[in-house]
Amino acid sequence: MVEQIYNYFSIEMLYYWVNFGVLPFWFVLIFFPQSNICRYLVTSIFPIFILGGAYIFVLYKAYLSSYTFGNNFNLYLGIDNISELFSNKTFLMMFWIHFISINLFTGGWIVKDSQKFSINKILMTIPLLITYLIGPLGLFIYWLIRIFHSKSISLYD
Repeated sequence: MVEQIYNYFSIEMLYYWVNFGVLPFWFVLIFFPQSNICRYLVTSIFPIFILGGAYIFVLYKAYLSSYTFGNNFNLYLGIDNISELFSNKTFLMMFWIHFISINLFTGGWIVKDSQKFSINKILMTIPLLITYLIGPLGLFIYWLIRIFHSKSISLYD
């Protein structure tokens, strides 16, 4: 049974599970940011545990397939090296889980921070959707909204 589960979760299948698996979390963040489900499930450590487990599974699959982890450091040597690394599906999946996790964490932080400043949840849909698609740009748009809403800039929040 364990072997069947292991064989089912190929890199391609895990990609679909990760992509579709985060959608309910984003749905709750965007449409129900003040609910208890959002507070105790989405903006907690729970989704990070799930995505961390997926990441560990990809690392395990990479280890079993004799993936050379030392080559990951080549991404700092130039853009051509990054292109070469992204041609490997295992590295691409590690990167994708990393990207999805950081964006979801950022979305949760945006929701918590916007509630602290009583920013309208309808106004928050724009930066949350953009954070889901293009993480840093959504965070930047949220900061602009926050600066104009709170009429102050704090570098230590």
